[in-house]
Amino acid sequence: MRLSPLLSGYIARQFASAFGGVLLVILGIILLFDLIELIRRAAGKAELGAGLIFVLALLKLPQMLHTVLPFAMMIGAMICFWRLTRSHELVVARSAGISAWQFIAPVLAVSSVFGIFEITAFNPLAASMYGRYERLQDELINAKSSAFDLSEVGLWLREPHDQGEMVVHSQDVRQEGLTLFLKDAQFFIYDRPDRFARRISAETATLVDGVFEVHGAWVMEGGRPSSFVQAMRINTQLTLDRIHDNFAAPETLSFWQLPGFIRFFERAGFTAAKHRLYLQSLLASPVLYCGMVLLAAVFSLKPNNRSGGLGTRVAAGVATGFAVYFFSKVVYAFGLSSTLPQAMAAWTPAVFAGLVGMAGLFHLEDG
Repeated sequence: MRLSPLLSGYIARQFASAFGGVLLVILGIILLFDLIELIRRAAGKAELGAGLIFVLALLKLPQMLHTVLPFAMMIGAMICFWRLTRSHELVVARSAGISAWQFIAPVLAVSSVFGIFEITAFNPLAASMYGRYERLQDELINAKSSAFDLSEVGLWLREPHDQGEMVVHSQDVRQEGLTLFLKDAQFFIYDRPDRFARRISAETATLVDGVFEVHGAWVMEGGRPSSFVQAMRINTQLTLDRIHDNFAAPETLSFWQLPGFIRFFERAGFTAAKHRLYLQSLLASPVLYCGMVLLAAVFSLKPNNRSGGLGTRVAAGVATGFAVYFFSKVVYAFGLSSTLPQAMAAWTPAVFAGLVGMAGLFHLEDG
């Protein structure tokens, strides 16, 4: 029997309301724990008021949504199916010739549409807010003032000094071993945070052992004629390891920025395994959400609901959700270490959850 649009819309609304309620509860709990953790870390810093701490927690919250969405999808689907089963609506639908696959289809459609919306529209907002959170955290809590930015407009570095700071820009960057090569490098030196002192424009520069070795440089200072220097050295506290440590986390880049960022970063000689794996995990997330819905159906759809065992099924469903989460983290670690290809590490948990859910439903529906 063909499922009517009216019944499909009703089931979709039931799932959307259950999923929305579960997601709000989970995000509220996460916000509470983040506030407690930020208050603990900000202890002794009088300049960090309650309002700023709350803003930091809110800036981090959208990025946490991507982590908890599989659990919210699974629990929301279980609540939806239990409601429909308890009110005998699914019993009536089955007696009318509608199979479990047909009334699961609207839930799968909603989860797929939400997954696509999350990575294409919501993710850029979450990445922007999380990047702001990381910068504020470094400045206000971790007391880190160095910044590192590598994008399609080149490399940008900022290093503070005792009485000012130095800003470094290069359009072309590559790494060979432990040496960083910069082409068309620009050094902007400030003797105070708000006063420009001089600019050094170099054909090439290399970063080795905490020193910029500059070649073919023009030195420009206010009130003096430009002078050409064949070679010079600029002391710095920056190292290649420190640059890597300050490299932008993949969570601070939107879904649309990641492909171009990965291409530029790999052309510069860096490894972008972490960012490539994160991009693949974003692409696999709608499939993972559908897999979690199928797993929820296995533990919430039962031909004879009077036989009891509700608590056992709830516990088994929650345990399965945590097992999928733990499995995904283990596979993700293998992907980061290049033990597994990034695409395989990102897609394996989603495909695994979907196949297990389909196998369970085939067993329940067709015996």
